[in-house]
Amino acid sequence: MSNTITKAVLLAAGRGTRMRDLTKELPKPMIEVRGKPILLHIVEGLRAASVSHFLLIVGYRSDVVRQFFGDGSAFGVEIDYVTQVEQNGTGKVVELARDFMRQEPFVLSYGDIIIEPANYQRLARLEDGTEAMVSVKRNEDVSQGGAVFVNERFELIDLREKPQRNEPTSPWYNAGVYTFRPSIFDFVARLERSSRGEYELTDAIRNMAFEGSKIQVLELAGAWADVRDPEILARLNR
Repeated sequence: MSNTITKAVLLAAGRGTRMRDLTKELPKPMIEVRGKPILLHIVEGLRAASVSHFLLIVGYRSDVVRQFFGDGSAFGVEIDYVTQVEQNGTGKVVELARDFMRQEPFVLSYGDIIIEPANYQRLARLEDGTEAMVSVKRNEDVSQGGAVFVNERFELIDLREKPQRNEPTSPWYNAGVYTFRPSIFDFVARLERSSRGEYELTDAIRNMAFEGSKIQVLELAGAWADVRDPEILARLNR
C-alpha cells in the first residue's frame, strides 16, 4: 500500500558561488533554464504529481524567491517560507522543516536539480514500511557527489559522499531528490559535523540505513541535471 504525498520541501538558500556573476543578484535556484527558474520547473513537476503545499527554505537573496512565488496561489499551490540563517549544511536545513511537516511524509529536492517531471509521480508515493526513498542516476561522476550502495532489492545499504579513488565505489549517483517520513528528523537532530565542517543530510540517511530503516532506491528515468556551474547551464539552454 502506498500513500500519496501532498507536501514538499525545496532547498533554495544557497548562492551557488560556482555560478560566479550569474548569482550576484539571484540565488542559484532562480537562474533560468529554458525560459523559467529552476525552482519553477520543480514546483510545476511536483504540482502535477498532486503535491500542493510547499515549504521553500530560503537564505541568500530570499527576497527574489518570495517576490516571484508569493503565497503560491499564482501557481496553483500553497507556499510557506523559512529562512536558513546559518549556512551549516544540508542536515540542519532539513531540521527547519520539522514544524511544517508535523507527522506527514514529504518530498525533498535540492533547488538546483532538474529531472524529467514524470519521476515526481513515483517520488510522491511511499510504500508502507519504507522510511525513505533516495533517487539515483547511473554512471554519473560519483567523485562530484554521493555514491549510493544497494542490495539485491535495490534498497540503500550505504551512502558515501565524494568517495576518493582508493575507496569503494558504486555506479549509482545520489540524484538529490528524496522522499522522507518524519523519522528523518530524529536522525538529523543527532548529526555531528562532517570532515567538511557541515551537518550532512547524507550522513543522516546513512545512519538510518545502518540502524535498519528500509530506504528504497529509485532510478530516475530520462534526463537529469545538477545545474552546478555555468557550463552545465549553457548546455541546458542550447
